[in-house]
Amino acid sequence: MKESLSKKEIETVFKPLQEANNVFNKQFPGDSAARQPVHTVYGGAQLFKADSAQKLSVMALRSLEQYAPDAESLAKALGMPADKKLTATVYARVKAKLQAEAVEDFRIDFEDGYGNRPDEEEDKHTELAAEEVARGMNDKILPPFIGIRIKPFNEELKARSARTLDIFISTLLEKSGGLLPDNFVVTLPKVTIPEQVTAFVELLKLLEKKNGLRPGTLKLELMVEQPQTIINSRGECTLPSLVAACDGRCTGAHFGTYDYTASCNITAAHQSMDHPACDFARHTMKVALAGTGIWLSDGATNVMPVGPHRESDGVKLTPAQAEENAQVVHRAWKLSYGHVQHSLRNAFYQGWDLHPAQLVVRYAACYTFFLEGLDAASLRLKSFMEKAAQATLVGDVFDDAATGQGLLNYFLRAINCGAITLDEVQATGLSLEEIRTRSFVKILNARAGKEKIHA
Repeated sequence: MKESLSKKEIETVFKPLQEANNVFNKQFPGDSAARQPVHTVYGGAQLFKADSAQKLSVMALRSLEQYAPDAESLAKALGMPADKKLTATVYARVKAKLQAEAVEDFRIDFEDGYGNRPDEEEDKHTELAAEEVARGMNDKILPPFIGIRIKPFNEELKARSARTLDIFISTLLEKSGGLLPDNFVVTLPKVTIPEQVTAFVELLKLLEKKNGLRPGTLKLELMVEQPQTIINSRGECTLPSLVAACDGRCTGAHFGTYDYTASCNITAAHQSMDHPACDFARHTMKVALAGTGIWLSDGATNVMPVGPHRESDGVKLTPAQAEENAQVVHRAWKLSYGHVQHSLRNAFYQGWDLHPAQLVVRYAACYTFFLEGLDAASLRLKSFMEKAAQATLVGDVFDDAATGQGLLNYFLRAINCGAITLDEVQATGLSLEEIRTRSFVKILNARAGKEKIHA
């Protein structure tokens, strides 16, 4: 076989490329292998207690039982597909999820859900919230993910925000014996410039040093709520520079629907999760942060599923009042269901919930999304794996390696949130350990005896 180039000549050409590839791979390591929650519940810091997640679970179950006592009524309220087997499965799994783990992630909110209060009052609420988190750690009743949202680092609020952060972290570590909860994160809202993130990171470093924490222990989330967070004054996408300023601490970027739409001068009547302006911002987030391992989260539906009538002093509601309550709740549920489905179709697998009754919809929408495509996805993944990850044609659907990797991620997300069972995973021909690797290369190498599977 005739060749013109020597090995040394090729190596000389590839040397700068190797360096550039290594830099790229460091910047874009791929999706995180850790579990991502499907939602974050935001609650005012003044109300937080160690057992808040348990109380929300009880309220969510009560809402389900009151306004959708069976699968048929839930399906009708949400406008779910006319598939009785699907809706029965979704209903049963939603109820089980609400009983076992209604809240996956909770954010103790010192910002919009708390408001501006006198310093003395916020200091006290910060201290009490930290003590409650420590109690929850001791009693093992906190949700799997938890954190706080402080105020923004603008000129008006940066000092108050830093003080809240300091009091909370210092008090929590004192009460917990120097430990943080699992998956603890601090959320910085309304970020507009990298310098705000840099200052935030410097404070986190100081708090780690002062409290004996290992460097890099305190993680952060960024909130995308302003047009300038998407495109800066130079016409550049701001997000990469914000993430770079995080110095490896950023775990997520959360979209703030209503601040963003308001900043775009969209009137309140048209500020909604599915507005085209939000689609643009979210897709920019996807493009800018794809492959970085940073989780993306959508915002919340701001129409609460709360009926206008309440029982008082033992006086029960009239049938007409009870019916009106049901209609109001069902309208809010259906709106939220559409919003969550819209987020899922656009690959935002996490979103916000603001009321316990919204948890019903969160899981119903997620479970429907994953279960509707389960049979087809199982067949496609099984066929793909049987042919050792070569391109396949199942029916009229062509799958290549990239699509196969997407199918793998689909199953892992479905398992993590409770949408599908381990038995259903086996229909793919893969074990749970194999799926948890998130990598076709690792699975194929393990099956060829080249390496062991480490989930």
